[in-house]
Amino acid sequence: MARRTLMQNYARWHIWLGWLVAVPLLLWTLSGLVMVVRPIEEVRGRTLQIAHDPAPVRVQLGGASSDTLIREGRILDQRGRSVLIATYVDGSVHRIDLRAPGQTMLPPVDEAEARAAVRYAIQGGDRITALKLFPAEQSPPDFRKAIAAWQATLADGTHVYVGRDTGEIEAVRTGWWRFYDFMWGLHIMDLQTREDTHHPLLIGFAALALVLCLLGTVLLFRRRRAIKRPVAN
Repeated sequence: MARRTLMQNYARWHIWLGWLVAVPLLLWTLSGLVMVVRPIEEVRGRTLQIAHDPAPVRVQLGGASSDTLIREGRILDQRGRSVLIATYVDGSVHRIDLRAPGQTMLPPVDEAEARAAVRYAIQGGDRITALKLFPAEQSPPDFRKAIAAWQATLADGTHVYVGRDTGEIEAVRTGWWRFYDFMWGLHIMDLQTREDTHHPLLIGFAALALVLCLLGTVLLFRRRRAIKRPVAN
């Protein structure tokens, strides 16, 4: 058997590596296509949110007192009411109604307020087919935030999450977002948390794909001998 040339060995390695990384390359290409086929604003549900002109926020300095120090606070208009969303040093979150006498601390969001929040902020929010409260330690797969939240399921399957302690729309998860999220998990080869972009499996296959591309580039310069065909008389 004739000794293989260097280019023939390159071609052989290219074929075997191609079989090895064909599936990851197909998944990367497919998931990449899915992630660019629609605008990211539509994927994140921003096109469903209803814009409201903010109402003036009224603050009475010194009107409220607390034995617990506030680490962070946000003052905003929440459905026509001036609210301070306060995060305390112990990690707890509470809402304070700044327009109420004595700046009253508001209770956690109940089912009625959760429905009102979705109806106020989201297109189609008046068509809720299911509403369920999830504690922070049981965050749904399409939410993945360690906060207690109401999950409102709309007629078209969209999930809208309302923070139990903040009263804010924390996330909008359309059906397309969930499909996009699954494809992102395939893209980074992490279907569990869908956040880890630095793990041995991904790095290994990416390195193999790079070697495959380099071998393919080298083979572009391979000289092929022309096949001489007999000339018919």
